[in-house]
Amino acid sequence: MRILDRYILRSFLEPFLLCFLGFIGILTIFDFYDNRNDFIEGSARAWLIGVYYIHQLPRFILLGMPMGVLLGLLYSLSKMSRSNEIISILATGRSVPRLLAPLFVVCAGLTGICVWLNYEFAPRADRLHAEDIGRIRLGESEIEKHKTIAGHLTKDRQTNRLWFAAVTRRNVDSLVGVHITQLDTDGRPKMRWYAEHADYDARTARWILARGKLVHFDAEGNIITGDTEDWTKGTGADAYRVIDKWSETPFRITSARMDAEQLGVPELREYLTENSDFPDSQLAPFRTHLQHRWALPFTCFAVVFIAAPLGIVFSRRAVLASVAASIFIFFIFLFLMFFFLAMGKGNHVHPLVAGWVPNATLLVIGSYLLWLRSTNREMFKFSFRKK
Repeated sequence: MRILDRYILRSFLEPFLLCFLGFIGILTIFDFYDNRNDFIEGSARAWLIGVYYIHQLPRFILLGMPMGVLLGLLYSLSKMSRSNEIISILATGRSVPRLLAPLFVVCAGLTGICVWLNYEFAPRADRLHAEDIGRIRLGESEIEKHKTIAGHLTKDRQTNRLWFAAVTRRNVDSLVGVHITQLDTDGRPKMRWYAEHADYDARTARWILARGKLVHFDAEGNIITGDTEDWTKGTGADAYRVIDKWSETPFRITSARMDAEQLGVPELREYLTENSDFPDSQLAPFRTHLQHRWALPFTCFAVVFIAAPLGIVFSRRAVLASVAASIFIFFIFLFLMFFFLAMGKGNHVHPLVAGWVPNATLLVIGSYLLWLRSTNREMFKFSFRKK
């Protein structure tokens, strides 16, 4: 790496770290202010609050990184412009893209960090928020109740089976108080399984129904008394029934209550695979957020194309206008991101469009501005003075 590249990187990294850490501090202060009542009411110990903020750190990093890159670039490049360092570098024969090359490399690395965080850690932070706050406010014994789903009812469209579980637990292959009803093509019950609990063996893809019974129904929906199988009072092997022909999994059964915003890439993929027969309107939020998980981190890289050409100025009076223009464009990008995200979740636009159009717009605008600066053409000027 050349001395000039090291100097440019050092000029950028110092303000970037200050802005980035400053944003994380601001987000932490605002979050603490929002949750202060829960911290006080629960008489929370310091280590529990520390665990909560460790869990939230990936989300804070993801939110603060693009803004830190934007302000860090604007400060470092405008400072070098005011001191005529940019002009001196360009006078040696180096182009604007060559000048910005080390910054592109660093921001590509920051984008990789954001991709890693947004793959699973940042979405998990949203999901852990309620659990950690409940643990702080209610205690360990009470928070276990928040990890369960009571009275869960769902219908599997592929098999036409209706599942009811009195209690289900996330990430646990077991259902408690189970009623499983096989429906005919007209939606009438044909047979129903009852069980104290149903355990799923992922290795063999089998369901094990413990202490239950099986009843059959006639065409009018009445129980056929002579065709009932009962193992509620069995012992040992007689207390279980193994069923190996069902395609449902605990994840497919409990996924009906999952929020797309709180799922990482692996969970979103699993949801879309397990529930591929759902209507497009129901799958749209999950497809949109899957694209959003990949697109959001690339904001750090796209921001370079906006901040760099507007940060390099050849007039001291243009510095403030360039900074204002950069921040204005960035907030326009945020508006587009939330707008297209809502459109995608509502199944009004394709998930690829909802996830990538905001970044593509930022990249196109930035590339045009960078081309203007590289070819020494005039930027847009707005003036209210009469000519």
